[in-house]
Amino acid sequence: MSTRPARTGATKQKLFIATLNLVASKGMASLTVDDIAAEAGVAKGTVYYNFGSKDGLIDALLRFGLELFAERLRAAERATDADDILARLVGGALEFFAEYPAFGQLLVSELWRTPGQWHKTLNLLRDEITSIMRAQLRRLADLGRLPPEVDVRTAAGALFGTVVVVAMDWQVFTPERGLAEVRDSILLLMRGIRE
Repeated sequence: MSTRPARTGATKQKLFIATLNLVASKGMASLTVDDIAAEAGVAKGTVYYNFGSKDGLIDALLRFGLELFAERLRAAERATDADDILARLVGGALEFFAEYPAFGQLLVSELWRTPGQWHKTLNLLRDEITSIMRAQLRRLADLGRLPPEVDVRTAAGALFGTVVVVAMDWQVFTPERGLAEVRDSILLLMRGIRE
């Protein structure tokens, strides 16, 4: 049996990490395939073999990162208490961005850029993330923990925007703050909306 798929997966991971390191240190604008290959310690052709192009690599990286983000948010599905639902949504998002700050930079830089090269991918992935949030906010509404006039779709978009922007603000401007402090600040804001 061939070990090629495992090696290919490891190579892709190595390229994702290299790309994120470069995004963190120099940004997206000047990033080249040569830079990515050198950072990963592989031949330039390895990038093309695995992804076809730099754009293909970024597209795959966005999909991979947002799936990891979605996994963190799905922890809220196991919550049985209304306060725990929000705590798991917000805490999961902040934990993800604390672990992958460069991915957060990439996401923020590309998400609202119009028109962006990865707009279609980001749109689909944003919809996946907000649908997880929307389902949990719908649970809160069904439990009577949201005012009836709150539109759940809008609230999910607002929660997504809040956690992304607050996470980036925290990582860039106040990294000395602990995750629990940042999470509790967002939850306090959300509690005010719920009540």
